[in-house]
Amino acid sequence: MAAGSYREEDEITGKGYDHRLMRRLVRYIYPYKKKVFLSFLLLLCVAMMELAGPYLTKVAIDDCIKANNPSLLLKVCLAYFCILLFAFVLGYLQIFLMQYVGQKTMCDMRLQLFTHLQKCSLSFFDKNPVGRLITRTTTDVEVLNEMLSAGVVTIFGDIITLLGIMVVLLWLDLKLALITFIVIPLLFVITTLFRKKVRDSYRDIRKWIARINAYMQENITGISVVQLFNREEKNYQKFASLNRGHLEAFLRTIFYYSVFFPAVEIASALAIALIVWYGGFMVHDKALTLGALVAFIQYANRFFRPIRDLSEKYNIMQSAMASSERIFKLLDTVEEIPNAEAPIPLKDVAGEIKFENVWFAYKDQDWVLRDVSFHVKRGEKIALVGATGAGKSSMISILSRFYDIQKGKILVDGKDIKDLDKYHLRKHIGIVLQDVFLFSGSIEENIRLGNPLIDEDKIRRAASYANADGFIEKLEEGYQFDVRERGNILSGGQKQLLAFARVLAYSPRILILDEATSSIDTETEILIQDALKKLMADRTSLIIAHRLSTIQNVDKIIVLHKGEVKEIGTHQELLKQGGIYYHLYQLQYKDQEILRGDVPSLS
Repeated sequence: MAAGSYREEDEITGKGYDHRLMRRLVRYIYPYKKKVFLSFLLLLCVAMMELAGPYLTKVAIDDCIKANNPSLLLKVCLAYFCILLFAFVLGYLQIFLMQYVGQKTMCDMRLQLFTHLQKCSLSFFDKNPVGRLITRTTTDVEVLNEMLSAGVVTIFGDIITLLGIMVVLLWLDLKLALITFIVIPLLFVITTLFRKKVRDSYRDIRKWIARINAYMQENITGISVVQLFNREEKNYQKFASLNRGHLEAFLRTIFYYSVFFPAVEIASALAIALIVWYGGFMVHDKALTLGALVAFIQYANRFFRPIRDLSEKYNIMQSAMASSERIFKLLDTVEEIPNAEAPIPLKDVAGEIKFENVWFAYKDQDWVLRDVSFHVKRGEKIALVGATGAGKSSMISILSRFYDIQKGKILVDGKDIKDLDKYHLRKHIGIVLQDVFLFSGSIEENIRLGNPLIDEDKIRRAASYANADGFIEKLEEGYQFDVRERGNILSGGQKQLLAFARVLAYSPRILILDEATSSIDTETEILIQDALKKLMADRTSLIIAHRLSTIQNVDKIIVLHKGEVKEIGTHQELLKQGGIYYHLYQLQYKDQEILRGDVPSLS
């Protein structure tokens, strides 16, 4: 996929501060409000103690050194040391508390995001790259943690420190304080330009990170296709382009920081020079003490640090606003497949299925299914056949309520599935797909899938009944064997047998086989066919298969063509009609004729 495909939702237009977003963020802090309040009090104490240092220096020079009072000097030095030590302890506690709150908040938010993503419909994932969703739950949440742990409370600390220093400077000497404040307009211009430039750079950085994550996920997931078609060099070029965009955005940020901090230092040096120049004359004229001048210089140095920190905190705040906007946009995604207000629970399911004039489209009125109607009785085995794109898999998706239909009704045991609890409905439907998905973990965990009602004995009985125990027991760790990601170290047949065992362990009343026998190795085909017979016994079964030879013994075959039901009947009935099914059957066996040199009878 081209890099441009990831641009739609990665552009950030958030404000530097948005009170609506901030109110929502505060809700995550609320459970830890006592710790936040305590952290704020500690920060106030630290800020006040920092103001005491320069004043003690003034006292030490004017009242101790100049007055030749060593005993008082020792007391002032001890007081200064105690203040520094106390400030260190309180600072440690304040940082620990806010980091704790930040990590807890980040944990809560990630849990909420993960829970929400699991409830989103499949249509949501059709439109959103997985890499982008991973960015939301990792990078964006981390940005919010930075704001909560190093932004919100410390901003108040910087403001209080700044105001405190201004008050002390004005109290020490009005004229010298005004001389110090001369550089403030210059600082205002510098910080405004810095904020704007860095904000734009950070926007670009987050945009490129989202694109990199999305492309990486796609490339790694499809690595077999990449290698098979020798796409390594082309994919490398695309990734290099994305990586270069991220690098350039980061280098711009580094450039702005490398200009901003020296500029602030120059402004600070200019202010100090003015203080030394004007204050020196005042000391000479006995209008100011030497201790006060030294204190002035120290306060001036501390005066510029909060200004520099506030500029950086502003960028953290802006980043957090942008990240929170994207996170809340994700959390505000409406559940497209909602339960009814009073959903009907499904307890005992017979397995009767009825489609009544069903119309379905993934987008607008681009109909995939058109006026589909059929009836499946309890325990019947029904096959769905048709060319690729006829709508077979779509029927399975809407029966499981992964998508909702636009017109008509789908009934299970006479009840509209829109009125049923969708979780109960899916609990009674077992699906075996062509591409079996196995999670990282043991074979036992992949059969149980976290259901505490399925004990070890039930797992072993299900595996034995599905003919999977033979290969499982040959593995070094047996049922505790780690299948790794997607189970790629197992063969296709072994994964199919595990999928059958999984369905048997859950014992659903409705069974769906979507091309479940299309990728079978010859060695395990007999085992799989035997497992299929056991699996379908006493269950309502819907079978999607391109190999018509595997569905000749079903109760009914439904032939789909361009989203419409064209034929319904048994294998022999449909052959006699000489319609679509007959031609599909004939085409398949003509291919076999070329390979075997004989023609099967169609009677």
